[in-house]
Amino acid sequence: MKNVLKIAIVGPESTGKSTMSDYLAGHYHTIAVPEFSRSYCEQLTGECTFQDEINMFHGQLALEAELLPKANRILICDTTFITVKIWSEHVFGKAPQEVLDELPRHPYDFYLLLNIDLPWQDDPLRNFPNLREHFMAVWHKELNALNARYVVISGAGEERHDNAVKAINNFLAAD
Repeated sequence: MKNVLKIAIVGPESTGKSTMSDYLAGHYHTIAVPEFSRSYCEQLTGECTFQDEINMFHGQLALEAELLPKANRILICDTTFITVKIWSEHVFGKAPQEVLDELPRHPYDFYLLLNIDLPWQDDPLRNFPNLREHFMAVWHKELNALNARYVVISGAGEERHDNAVKAINNFLAAD
């Protein structure tokens, strides 16, 4: 298979990850891997369980593997399974062991960490409007623990998109 660079769009709730992922996929004429947990959680009839988090981990990996061959040079990933680790630790006090085991074996080439400078958009699947700063700090911690190459993306609308494209172009030029 051709060498495809995986670029992950990550960050706290309501930072525009899905919008950014779709924009970047169009800009780079490639494909975006949607956030598996969104469609999964829309089907839940009760509270999310620890097993649901494990299911979302496996679903995200499977979706990424399915879409990777369709990518054109880069694969844009609307979040990653690191989200499962972050949410599980926050809600359940621990992360699934298979998630912890897979983290060092499943790297992404570059991350865009979307800043919390956008207004909160209410959504039935969003839970923590008052913890955005906390989760931003958690994302920094997680990415640093992985020695990940990442850039924080700020701004609104076209400025945010332009900042993301500039960061990716700089990454691609240096790679």
